[in-house]
Amino acid sequence: MLTLHAIPAFDDNYIWAVTAADGATLVVDPGSAGAVNGFLAESNRRLCAIVISHHHADHVGGLAQLRAAHRVPCYGPHEPRITDLDVRVDDGEQVVVPELRLRLSVRAVPGHTRSHVAYFGNGWLFCGDTLFSLGCGRLFEGTPAQMLASLDSLAALPDDTAVCCAHEYTQANGRFALAVDPGNAALLARIAQVDTLRANGQPSVPVCLASERATNPFLRVDTPAIVAALGARHGSPPADRVEAFAWLRQWKDTF
Repeated sequence: MLTLHAIPAFDDNYIWAVTAADGATLVVDPGSAGAVNGFLAESNRRLCAIVISHHHADHVGGLAQLRAAHRVPCYGPHEPRITDLDVRVDDGEQVVVPELRLRLSVRAVPGHTRSHVAYFGNGWLFCGDTLFSLGCGRLFEGTPAQMLASLDSLAALPDDTAVCCAHEYTQANGRFALAVDPGNAALLARIAQVDTLRANGQPSVPVCLASERATNPFLRVDTPAIVAALGARHGSPPADRVEAFAWLRQWKDTF
């Protein structure tokens, strides 16, 4: 039996951890070594592997310290800006963590950064800053076409996939989604659910992928409601779905 945990870090990050009954632990994107070491100490857990989605400091800041202290294998993308890795992984490859009997498939998801990867296994999607609940990551290095293709790839996973994104952005994303898609009943229900979770000090994620497909405007660029909202804002409809996504992301950037 494996258990999923969201370790809070910084203002709004989540470092995801997967633990086995005997305490064996995998962590994803450990931006803070202190947060991870505190989690490990809680129940005498032991770190056995680390996976990294992309090079930003809030995702790799604790990597060197954890690697040195725990002597565990570290997996991540072919990205020279991440130096403390043992194994570089690419699209279609797998990360196997024998201590947890866990196998993660690697998906290249460029857009937020050029070399961003996601990991999928045991029904969990560790998507870093590519897909957020009710949103997606900013395009710091990739193109709209790349990011849309990455989101399409993730959206094709099974309905019950648990989306484990790396930030608590859902309430802010919800305000934008509501401006774009105000008639979406599923979105209204999701926003109410998130408000209750956050009021009770609970994370808004993970969330099932079926919910995201029904509520996240960045996964709904082909729907009439989103196309109409973009057309009203720009005075004419987008030429194609890539332009629709680009307009939507630009709108969010200035919202």
